[in-house]
Amino acid sequence: MNFKILNKEKLYQGRIVNLVVDTVEYDSGNHSVREVIEHPGGSVVLAVFGNRDILLVNQFRYPVQQHVLELPAGKLDGNEQPLHCAQRELREETGYEAKQWRKLTAIFTTPGFCDERLHIFMAQELSPSPDGQALEEGEQSLRVVHMPLDEALEKIEHNEIVDGKSIAGIMLGERLLRK
Repeated sequence: MNFKILNKEKLYQGRIVNLVVDTVEYDSGNHSVREVIEHPGGSVVLAVFGNRDILLVNQFRYPVQQHVLELPAGKLDGNEQPLHCAQRELREETGYEAKQWRKLTAIFTTPGFCDERLHIFMAQELSPSPDGQALEEGEQSLRVVHMPLDEALEKIEHNEIVDGKSIAGIMLGERLLRK
């Protein structure tokens, strides 16, 4: 796209996201305002047991004011590597660890206004972590759910799993496990 940034202003700097407003000029001479949410990105884990059961978490999500069934996930801390983030989040949210890790993909969650990129991993050869869960403030409502992969696919079809990162991870993981 051919444009130049005339002005860049950070209107809000938060703990998790920033709001940047750019004034741009297109080749046509027209001006526009572009609002961008800056997010550090994160990692998502499709944790799969040998019998094809998966681990999900059911937690209250404040922005939508409801409980959401989703894959374990969390944001990158500083310069943290995506795999390390995935390993940390699996352990903290579910109390499990994995011996085998495979990166499935990376996705932009909402590229129309946000630069968040999520790295989706498959974790296998699961075992309970010696330290158990380590939930953060605000995660006390989180519940770990063991579910057959086929049931998770049905829940996607019936709008019971509606979280985009989880849909992407479950569907891509299922496709790879079929091979």
